[in-house]
Amino acid sequence: MEKLQYISQGSTRQEQEQNIHKALDNGIKWVQIRWKNAPENELINLCETSKQLCSEYQSICIINDHVQLTKTIDADGVHLGLNDGSIEEARIILGDNKIIGGTANTLSDVLQRMNESCNYIGLGPLRFTSTKEKLSPILGFEGYQKIIDQLHEKSMEIPKIFAIGGVSLEDIQTLQQIGIYGVAVSGQITNQPSIINEFKALSMF
Repeated sequence: MEKLQYISQGSTRQEQEQNIHKALDNGIKWVQIRWKNAPENELINLCETSKQLCSEYQSICIINDHVQLTKTIDADGVHLGLNDGSIEEARIILGDNKIIGGTANTLSDVLQRMNESCNYIGLGPLRFTSTKEKLSPILGFEGYQKIIDQLHEKSMEIPKIFAIGGVSLEDIQTLQQIGIYGVAVSGQITNQPSIINEFKALSMF
């Protein structure tokens, strides 16, 4: 599984498409389409065109929240927030070959996601981010370390955890040391797509 995920940004379909295209041009191999409060037809069009574009770049394309849309356009998977529906139901709808990611903010959330057998866990936020409304309590590096330590104490295998929420290039080394599998980045890649090459130059990627 890729260790760097781009979460799309943009308040219009054109902005979303441009940002996704720039990320792909700069080497991103995993895109999560995230467009909250979008008009339904615009979101469908964005997902259809972006899925095709990702295929041309041989990149993974998953959709935030929308299980049925993921199935309809045959995207590679879906990411579900804590209040965005059941991972078990999504698995029934999508089958075993699709990627299903789930958000977590606490150890309890992580254990729930592990029990639900999602493919990866988006744990965060690392710090404050303006790209997400209704932000969960901020974890900081200490929060990640505590959760990883608690999993070790339970003698549990560490799942594929992605740090989310305000993650930047400067955080990678510390997250690696903690034992985080990967990162999902939005703002820094949107504002500076060429930084993807710097992420990929690190041993993590």
